[in-house]
Amino acid sequence: MTGMRKSITYFEKAGPANTDETVRLAYERALELGVTDVVVASTHGGTALKVADVFDDPRFNIVAVTISEAYKEEGWTMSKEERKRLEDRGIKVFTGIHALSGDVNASFTQKFGGKSINEIVAQTLYRFCQGMKVCVEVVLMAADAGLIPVDREVIAISGTGEGADTAIVVKPSYSRRFFDLKIKEIIAKPREG
Repeated sequence: MTGMRKSITYFEKAGPANTDETVRLAYERALELGVTDVVVASTHGGTALKVADVFDDPRFNIVAVTISEAYKEEGWTMSKEERKRLEDRGIKVFTGIHALSGDVNASFTQKFGGKSINEIVAQTLYRFCQGMKVCVEVVLMAADAGLIPVDREVIAISGTGEGADTAIVVKPSYSRRFFDLKIKEIIAKPREG
């Protein structure tokens, strides 16, 4: 039997204090695997800029997925200035309907109750951590937008609230082909949070 032994970093607590280490670990694994596509969840651009600082090589395709405009009233959406700052660094920025939350399904469950399949998938991924749900979601969104390939592995980076505390290696898929998505490796995640 052959296999590969790799370590996973488990942070004691979730949150932005883990950002630098999460990004560094993701970069190291990307180099080891030859992965050149990186998807990062970034509300106002700070985490995406940190990724760009570490993955500072033109061979990397960095895609920042933002929270949808539906959350503007909460102050969670990216401003034009923040978006421009990322684009000026060569980061592709995507804003769209969330693959696992905040879509038409959410409207119906708010009004009539019950749970949609999207919410069940999201809640299942939350059992790992918030970042796991967001990693899968942003990969689906980036694939649906045509910003990453679906025929090779990518690195996904996200976090709990702000910053980054979760990173995975994932074989992407389009949302409509969700069962083709495969989480290949967990690079880092919080134990609590």
